[in-house]
Amino acid sequence: MISSAHIAIRRRALLKSSLAITALAAPPIIAARGETPVRIGMVDPLTGILSALAASEVEGARYTVDLLNKRNGILGRPIELLVEDSANDVGTGVQKTRKLIERDKVDVVFGDVNSGIAYAMSQVTNELKVFQIVPGGHTDPITGTDCKWNVFRICNTTSMDAAAVTGNLVKRFGKKFFFVTPDYAYGHTLQDRFVKNLKALGGEFQAELLPINTSEYSATLIKAKAYKPDVLLNNMGGLAQINCMKQFIQFGMQKEMALGGALYELESIKSVPKDAQAGTWDMEWWWNQPNVPEVATFVGDFRKATGKTPSARHWFGYVAVQSVRLAAEKAKSLEGPKLALAMEDMDLPPDVALQPGRVYYRAGDHQLMSNIFVGDAHPPTGSPDDVFTVTSVVPGETAAGPVSETGCKMVHPA
Repeated sequence: MISSAHIAIRRRALLKSSLAITALAAPPIIAARGETPVRIGMVDPLTGILSALAASEVEGARYTVDLLNKRNGILGRPIELLVEDSANDVGTGVQKTRKLIERDKVDVVFGDVNSGIAYAMSQVTNELKVFQIVPGGHTDPITGTDCKWNVFRICNTTSMDAAAVTGNLVKRFGKKFFFVTPDYAYGHTLQDRFVKNLKALGGEFQAELLPINTSEYSATLIKAKAYKPDVLLNNMGGLAQINCMKQFIQFGMQKEMALGGALYELESIKSVPKDAQAGTWDMEWWWNQPNVPEVATFVGDFRKATGKTPSARHWFGYVAVQSVRLAAEKAKSLEGPKLALAMEDMDLPPDVALQPGRVYYRAGDHQLMSNIFVGDAHPPTGSPDDVFTVTSVVPGETAAGPVSETGCKMVHPA
């Protein structure tokens, strides 16, 4: 007869054997924290009037994620980029931001090209205490009157862009401006800053505020012709700006007035006829900087990987991902408050800044202090992407002015 003790021993042996077999059959369980991906959520208008600019930002971020994942990722962990389409709609952008944070559990949020959406996203990320970088939404309050401890911005404020180019336009062409401006957050603050600078120089203006997705400009351009300005400032963005530029040329207005404004981006310049590749503008980053060797290396590597010459929007995406890496290494953490403190006054190294001088996130308002490249758009010379000549480089701090003038009162969580 088998004793109860013998039965117990056999049961224990059988149980150990079963557990061993189960362990061999089951997929490996991630035990090391270093194997858990760093998740970055990105919200941008991949459809709609600003889609070309958004696509470049996302492409720049994807390029950088691939680059870093071939090395050591972030804190030794692989990086995942989760991209959502805001469709150029504030409500959709907010919904997608909440989804990324609450369902997908992202560590960091990027977005949006549309300033109004970027601003609305910042309310959500602040509420949920998630670190956010705004790569390309320009309206001033994001790092001004409504600045937040968890939000940093890469692109310039509208004040910076206007300050860099207004004097240049007045000196070269005259003090009478006509503005064609999108009727949303970006356009409002941009025009306000241009007007402030213009009035300080003794100038005058007329303006037309139009929906962000305007495609027909005949009535507006007729008003501009009647006003007879020295300069027409096309403040529209993306496809709306392209359509305005085409109609400006069709009306023959390039013979009557100069053309310019804050931004005329590489994606847009390449999408218009040669006659519309004109005017005096800002570039927030430019690929042709012969005196900065790191730029040539970056451009060559980017072209090899994507077949494209990088634009400022590509650079925004590149800097956003690299900034998370740099801040996480400094903080040794991906917690929002720790990342924010690490980013304050953090310098970008030369292979990330990709421009001369000191480039850093100013502690007082979380605005990146980078150069503004003022110059002239023109038809291609040499290569299809050689459509802009830099005439002056304005330091970010010069264009931004002191933190005290931004209206930012930075408050960190206890």
